[in-house]
Amino acid sequence: MFIKILLSYLIGYLVIEIEGYYIERYINICRNQGIAIWHLKRQEDIKLIFRARIQDFRELIKIAKKTKCKLKIKSKKGLPFLFQRYKKRKIFLFLLIILAFFIILSSNFVWNVEIQVEDNLEIANIEEDIKNAGLDIGKLKSKVDTKNIINEIRLKRDDVAWMGIEIKGTNAIVKLVKADEKPEIIDDDEYCSIISDKAGVITKINAQTGTANVKVGDTVNIGDTLINGWMEGKYTGIRYVHAKGEIEAKVWYTKYKNVSYNATERSETGNTETKYAIKFNNFKINFSKGLSKFEIYDTIETESKMKLFSDFYLPVSIVKTTYKEIEEQQKTYSIEEAKNIGIQELEQELNQEIENKEAIVNKNINTYEKEDSVDVYVTYEVLENIGTNEKIVF
Repeated sequence: MFIKILLSYLIGYLVIEIEGYYIERYINICRNQGIAIWHLKRQEDIKLIFRARIQDFRELIKIAKKTKCKLKIKSKKGLPFLFQRYKKRKIFLFLLIILAFFIILSSNFVWNVEIQVEDNLEIANIEEDIKNAGLDIGKLKSKVDTKNIINEIRLKRDDVAWMGIEIKGTNAIVKLVKADEKPEIIDDDEYCSIISDKAGVITKINAQTGTANVKVGDTVNIGDTLINGWMEGKYTGIRYVHAKGEIEAKVWYTKYKNVSYNATERSETGNTETKYAIKFNNFKINFSKGLSKFEIYDTIETESKMKLFSDFYLPVSIVKTTYKEIEEQQKTYSIEEAKNIGIQELEQELNQEIENKEAIVNKNINTYEKEDSVDVYVTYEVLENIGTNEKIVF
């Protein structure tokens, strides 16, 4: 039945109106005889509109006479009737042929590159690297060497653990798995020391293996040795080990901001203006001239690629540009207001940066007044475990 209906769109079909008191009987007889009727829509209690194949029309008339129903053709649909309607319009037919040729020709190219990273992670500049490797919009599908592109990206980037490319229609789907950034792992049987990976003041140190090189209260910088990877015995002398231990330090996080006493505040008025353009690959045609009517505005541009099917993109896209009107107001702050603005913004930044809020032991705020602004410094003292392994090279 489905194949019959599908073919009817190509060879043509009829939209028929039937009227009578025995419509249900009429439909049952049609279905029992295997006559395809679809899109049934009741208009009134005794009136129904449906679609049927052209070759079944004679049989439909016979059934109508049996069931004492009136049959009437509402319209004729399908490609044959469409061509017949426009057979005198040669320009339209010519354009239709050109369009069909254009679609067939464009199917040989890649018109969309879809990049999918596992877990929706970000890989910086990956689009540019994929483009430089040979996968770009407008590229002939036959010229896309997926193996070579994958090998080139894998050799160039350490942050890509796996990569795959699939060409569907005119869409190239690039699937990526981001590599985990793992610190160098030193085996237990290798000799190493523990060095500082942050600057701070030691508050606790416990050397399980190895020899402590600092004590509580010492100030250390990045790269200073905290626990040496050797131990010295009275009878055994010096022997090298894999240093292990726990080191806690007081670490400082500082943020700075300059706040002017005279500032311009920007806010949206709620007024918007939308303009459209059509883009053929890299060639853009604007539907409206000029820029926005607003004096001050923010611009948001989105591009929607046109496609026939889920993976059959065309080299045509609609560009939507939205202008949001912005209102600017001059604000004058007192010295205290400027200080509070700077402190609040810096504290917010620091709170986002420091995961363990309970480890914050102190907060220092320093402000320095100037003629037209104030400098604000906010420092958090945080207790953290520090130290990383470093191999001993002989």
